[in-house]
Amino acid sequence: MLKIGIVGLGFMGKMHYRCYNSLDNVRITAICDADAEQLNNTSGVSGNISGAEEELDLSGIQLFSDFSKMLKAAELDAVSIASPTFLHAAQTIEALNSGIHVFCEKPMALNSQDCGQMVEATRRSGQVLQIGHCIRFWPEYVQTKEIIDSGQYGKVLAATFQRLSLTPTWSWDNCFLDGKRSGGAMLDLHIHDADYVHYVFGMPEEVFSRGVIGPSGDYDHTVTQYLYDDQKVITAEGGWIMAPDFGFEMSFKIVLENATLIYSSAQQPTFKICPKDGETIVPEIPDGDGYSFEIQHFVDMISGKSVQSVITPEQSADSIKIIEAEKESIRKRNKIQLN
Repeated sequence: MLKIGIVGLGFMGKMHYRCYNSLDNVRITAICDADAEQLNNTSGVSGNISGAEEELDLSGIQLFSDFSKMLKAAELDAVSIASPTFLHAAQTIEALNSGIHVFCEKPMALNSQDCGQMVEATRRSGQVLQIGHCIRFWPEYVQTKEIIDSGQYGKVLAATFQRLSLTPTWSWDNCFLDGKRSGGAMLDLHIHDADYVHYVFGMPEEVFSRGVIGPSGDYDHTVTQYLYDDQKVITAEGGWIMAPDFGFEMSFKIVLENATLIYSSAQQPTFKICPKDGETIVPEIPDGDGYSFEIQHFVDMISGKSVQSVITPEQSADSIKIIEAEKESIRKRNKIQLN
């Protein structure tokens, strides 16, 4: 039985609780939050996506408001870090140095320098570090990569990704809306699609971005073109300045030589394949979401099971570099080279 600690009991911490609580071979034995009031709030919470509405049962779980004390006292196999982004690097490195595996929410850190220190810590410690890029595990996105990799519908000619949200007001201390602590919508929200583009197509040669300063004081809405050495056109738009009634939607349209792939979280069916020849196909989608599948993957890894490589710390660090290049492109109003 693996003993798990959760760090940060906000929206994502409660999402992690739900995922671990559904597994047979793990037990949540400790929870830490620097704000003691958070530890008293066992009700579910709503964010821009469902899954964290479950009432928490904290009976038998050790509660801490000091992260270092939890690492020393709780005898953990792994910690799941769901604290604000500006704490990710320090908490991850401390846990790894304590001989504890780490699942850390995305984004990996506020900047690529901190990411480099996290990568070095996991190499030095020999412990597992997995960053929570849940879209790499989201069923429709998983199937999409499999279709593209198979070549069954030919090459990708163009792809457009969108991730649009109402302004997030549910974070602890309104942390999302402080760009110095969250990195703004580009680092917290848009990075999902930047990372997926990286996952499917590799690191772009260049990026070209435009962005809008929003309530975080950072770029809270952006459109980016990812430039490769072939002619495919890859674009992603993301931001959290939509009106409250808009809610949230993630979507994509991918044009291949012989089919178009369409996904929208706001429609049913969510995922369709439209071949050039033949009728529209609605694939069967496995039950579950990217959060549950990524946590299962992490648990399998630290249990010693043989698993397919989906995300590495180095790849996560490179996705931060992509966002940094996008922000530089906005500031300089020019293309920025990555390779």
